[in-house]
Amino acid sequence: MVVDDSAIIRGIITRWIEAETDMVVAASCRTGLDAVNQIERINPDAVILDIEMPDMDGITALPLLLAKKRDLVIIMASTLTLRNAEISLKALSLGATDYIPKPESNHLGGADTFRHELVQKIRHLTARLARRRVPSPPLAPAASQVAAAPAAAPVHHAPTKFSLRPFHKVRPQALLIGSSTGGPQALTALAAELAPIVDRVPVLITQHMPPTFTTILAQHIGRASSRPTHEGAEGQAVKAGNIYIAPGGLHMRVGRQGGNVAIALDDGPQVNFCRPAVDPLFMSAIDVWKGDLLAVILTGMGSDGMRGGRDVVAAGGNVIAQDEATSVVWGMPGAAAQAGICSAVLPLNQIGQKIQKILSGDFS
Repeated sequence: MVVDDSAIIRGIITRWIEAETDMVVAASCRTGLDAVNQIERINPDAVILDIEMPDMDGITALPLLLAKKRDLVIIMASTLTLRNAEISLKALSLGATDYIPKPESNHLGGADTFRHELVQKIRHLTARLARRRVPSPPLAPAASQVAAAPAAAPVHHAPTKFSLRPFHKVRPQALLIGSSTGGPQALTALAAELAPIVDRVPVLITQHMPPTFTTILAQHIGRASSRPTHEGAEGQAVKAGNIYIAPGGLHMRVGRQGGNVAIALDDGPQVNFCRPAVDPLFMSAIDVWKGDLLAVILTGMGSDGMRGGRDVVAAGGNVIAQDEATSVVWGMPGAAAQAGICSAVLPLNQIGQKIQKILSGDFS
């Protein structure tokens, strides 16, 4: 179901979906109210839901749609404004599966990035409709039950077996985190456990996200962690007690400037089809801290972070990945796990505790 007040946008999205996926657009709705009224009759697997519409906007329609079909995949679509970024992240907390930023112009011809991201999200997020996302804290028993249940076909169509490597017994001087699809929800949940970690080492995060959205994400993580959280700025000193988030549209690296560690930003080519990308952050951190690193790879499509994580391990550091049961998409963490570079693959609600133990020198 495509829900947008622009007939042009509805038509273009419909053509993309039907041309590039194995799905059919069963309904095209102008308002959120139309979608709510038709949802039970149409019974779609997924909804592309605009935010700003007459009669009923997307954020109002969202809980009403989910009340009628709990396992519905809902992808919020919005233009790149601060207000819409805030609403999109709020929608994720209310049960939306993901979001996608629309081009600023209503003329979508040539909007290759939007088209690619939309099609990929639909493919990946609808591939596992049989598996409900597992809530994070405090449901460790539930996560175990889900992991033990018969698994749906993996999104990446690859074996899910993997082996763990022993931890290198080094206390990290920095914590690196990479995430993509499902990342805002995972990062916000993890942030509540980051306070004692941030007090000891700087935390640097790359989340695949456009400009404006990272501004709002930094505010959310700052509130959840109760620690200073910044969008990284060129030349900004990296210090313990702070969280730094790669700004949308720019790669974030770290480097030495005199006696300090500082952030370096660039708008160079995409890496792993992304900018910001996780690998540039991970690889640059090795030049600064050698192997005294802990890298965490959370939910996301693709394999970004695997190559950088492999280099972290080769330098003497450690990698932890989020497990499949609690990931919205087990692409990035799954790639790391299957590459054999992880020393732990854990449910989201156990990662914070594990990091704290490692910082205390407990590698059991």
